[in-house]
Amino acid sequence: MSTKLVIVESPNKVRSIAGYLGSEFDVEASVGHIRDLPQPSELPATMKKGPYGKFAVDVEDDFTPYYVVNPDKKKTVAQLKKALKEADELYLATDDDREGEAIAWHLQQVLKPKVPVRRMVFTEITREAVTRALDNTRELDIHLVDAQETRRILDRLVGYEVSPVLWRKVRAGLSAGRVQSVATRLVVERERERMAFCSASYWGVEATFSTVLSAVDVTARQEASFTARLVTLDGRRVATGRDFNDDGQLRPAALKASAVHLHQVGATAVAEAIGRGEPRVVGVEDKPYKRRPAAPFTTSTLQQEASRKLRMNPRETMRVAQGLYENGFITYMRTDSTALSGQAVAAARSQVAELYGAEYVPERPRVYASKSKGAQEAHEAIRPAGDHFRTPAQVSGELSGVQFRLYELIWKRTVASQMADAVGSTATVTVEVPLTPVAGESRDSGPTFSTAGLTASGTVITFRGFLAAYEEGRDAERYQDDAGAAAKDSKDVRLPAMISGQELAALDAEASGHETTPPPRYTEASLVKALEEREIGRPSTYAATMSTISDRGYVDHRGQALVPTWLAFAVTRLLEENFAELVDYDFTASMERDLDRIAAGEEDRVAWLRRFYNGQGGSGALEAPQVASGELEAAAAALRAQGLKGLVDNLGEIDARAVNSIEIGEGITLRVGRYGPYLEDAEGKRANVPADLAPDELTVDKARELFTRAADDGRELGVDPVSGHVIIAKDGRYGPYVTEVLPEPEETAEAEATKTAKTAKSAKAKKTAKAAKPKPRTASLLRSMDLSTVTLEQALDLLSLPRVVGQDPESGEDITAQNGRYGPYLKKGTDSRSLETEEQIFTVTLEQALEIFAQPKRRRGQAAARGPLRELGQDPATDKPVVIKDGRFGPYITDGQTNVTVPRSEDPATISAERAFELLADKRAKGPAKKRTTKKATAKKSTTKKPTTKKAAAKKTTAKTTSSKAAASKEG
Repeated sequence: MSTKLVIVESPNKVRSIAGYLGSEFDVEASVGHIRDLPQPSELPATMKKGPYGKFAVDVEDDFTPYYVVNPDKKKTVAQLKKALKEADELYLATDDDREGEAIAWHLQQVLKPKVPVRRMVFTEITREAVTRALDNTRELDIHLVDAQETRRILDRLVGYEVSPVLWRKVRAGLSAGRVQSVATRLVVERERERMAFCSASYWGVEATFSTVLSAVDVTARQEASFTARLVTLDGRRVATGRDFNDDGQLRPAALKASAVHLHQVGATAVAEAIGRGEPRVVGVEDKPYKRRPAAPFTTSTLQQEASRKLRMNPRETMRVAQGLYENGFITYMRTDSTALSGQAVAAARSQVAELYGAEYVPERPRVYASKSKGAQEAHEAIRPAGDHFRTPAQVSGELSGVQFRLYELIWKRTVASQMADAVGSTATVTVEVPLTPVAGESRDSGPTFSTAGLTASGTVITFRGFLAAYEEGRDAERYQDDAGAAAKDSKDVRLPAMISGQELAALDAEASGHETTPPPRYTEASLVKALEEREIGRPSTYAATMSTISDRGYVDHRGQALVPTWLAFAVTRLLEENFAELVDYDFTASMERDLDRIAAGEEDRVAWLRRFYNGQGGSGALEAPQVASGELEAAAAALRAQGLKGLVDNLGEIDARAVNSIEIGEGITLRVGRYGPYLEDAEGKRANVPADLAPDELTVDKARELFTRAADDGRELGVDPVSGHVIIAKDGRYGPYVTEVLPEPEETAEAEATKTAKTAKSAKAKKTAKAAKPKPRTASLLRSMDLSTVTLEQALDLLSLPRVVGQDPESGEDITAQNGRYGPYLKKGTDSRSLETEEQIFTVTLEQALEIFAQPKRRRGQAAARGPLRELGQDPATDKPVVIKDGRFGPYITDGQTNVTVPRSEDPATISAERAFELLADKRAKGPAKKRTTKKATAKKSTTKKPTTKKAAAKKTTAKTTSSKAAASKEG
């Protein structure tokens, strides 16, 4: 019987695809890439001094890479070779993108098949998609392989040339990368803007008016009321937050328009005048309101929306999406296309009609164009898999909580994208109030004003359209207090009916002060959006980029905000001053466009790499980006002329101290040291910078405060009467603490003679000797303590921790109270419980501790167990009490042994006891849920003798199948 071998990337796909293809197909998995560029240290000894020794790429021979099979993939390769021997056809069914095409090419090069090879691609794992892919195979696309290989070599060249500079001048172990360094620069530049920001104060007025003039009927008057915002005084616009620069001054456009900058006195006077004035309507404008649905998800928009709505970071989003794709729930999750196939559009429109009604289906299908110039239109947008979509309710039993929430998000977005517009009307009313004379000669109010103009807007949605299914989230906006922002939030605000010239009653007017705010920090969602807008990187790289800048210590997370570390400031400064072009946004985007041209066969990979690395005399070796400054112009010309190699070779001397220094002001400098950031003043005094202090919070005043605290650093508190050691209070990077000073051990004459004889110790021996020294006791101060006032008694209490509270009468184990990284807690063996306050460490009794351990253990940050939502009585089948509880994934019914989720169609507050008993009975009848397991395909045991493994020498392989380019050196 003939066998066809199908190789996919992930083992999670094997069972589903094998079931769709039938018994004549053998489906195996490569488990991702099977080979890659090795680290230079991993090269064979004979090659380390050759042309491959620096990069594992021969830059002199057409940038030929040297590939090796990954050590953990040698067994996989052996299994694939064995399966191939029994096959008469080979189908390479790796993912339909550049990485997938490269994996397929590497498989072909390593397996060296002697049978026909076909490239099989699909973007969803359903029977229909796999069957269609089987009927429409193609050849390998060598241009896509070239683009992937160029990107891999490019990243190796940039990383291996630039990272060593960071090691020498900033800190060992750092890395530079084509996309990660640009992403870090974006975060650092935003923090620089926040550090330079000067707040401006301005005041505004809001007034409440009513169309009911009579004060008799209070209820009617309130129902006919609305709130308006002061926008003009005598026709001059009143300044709001967006009228100010980041230096706290009015923008030139605002000054030219004679905008009124209200201060407290003037705003209060205007508010009082409005309150006693006679307002009337001077204009009413009605406009039709129409809002279109957002396009289906691309990789980046999925990451952004999952971050906003589900609080998932990009790495988690892609991990969950990968599982949904591999198990046949969604289409391929790495795409920058917003297009939907004809089958998908038909499925979405059919589901809209079925679930929402025919009026929600637009007359014609919606077609979305991708914004990205390099979008891979061969792919679809991310959508539910299949020619007929499964609703979230239909898949809820097959998915975990986070999988379900992400599938539901994708389903809603896809269905909404083919729904009708939301329509309504937006009414804007303009009110004028004659102002009685007010004291207006002060600097706060300026000249006397005679007329105040106020506006109010309200939007009424008459047909919800796609909003019935889904509404896109928004990132935080800077000018939330402005009239423009208020107008955006005026949806579903209904204004009373009014006509021009109508008199109104002024119910209230209030002046309120505002401060301009600095630009908001990037979140992972908004950083992904910024990278996409600048066309930097590709959707498949964003999750890895977010992880890298976090793992390398370039950003910290404060809630969802990304806060750059001082280390990121030092690295970014070095790159800006010495490798400006590599962190220029336009240049990085131009490289992405060049890779797109290589993928399309419009650019030769070797010629492009040669120009990038060796330069070409400044004759347009690379696409010249539009740069903003003269410095970047010069950097661009230098890189085009010299190439990366010439740029690195001609770097010159880099002042490491200057690179690692940031001026704070008034002679105070922050320096990035080996053990973290610290402050230094003109006299050489130093102070530690707390790890949780954001760069924009380090003002001159804060720096002085840290210097004051540093003066108490090392303060002697006294002598421990037990040990005789001096106790001191110190200020560390992670906060203030107390410690003891241990005396230096006395050296004997014999030890001194040995030391003299052995003048040079190895690094390992020195490290061992250092570790052998006794460590002093240390303890962090409690939050209620201060470094300048902590006493010897308090320090000794802290150093005595952990405190033994007593013994557990049942087990005999000690129960201790101690302070940890996440706060105070009790410990008994391997079990632990949190304490509510730090003071309890010293006061909790054994009885109290036993009572705490008797309570169910809660996760950190989890609230105490809540009581049931409802009690339904005894279940007649089990005689157990049945209650409804609020669980992590919603309300559920339980008798203490069997749990069943309250159906979405039923209300936990009104569901009857009989219905609850029925649901529990049904659940018991089904038995426990079976765990889904994937049967691991095992190779058949061969009776032939295992051949002796020989170490293959490096050799040149044949050229790529459909390319005239010489192939890379490879070890296969």
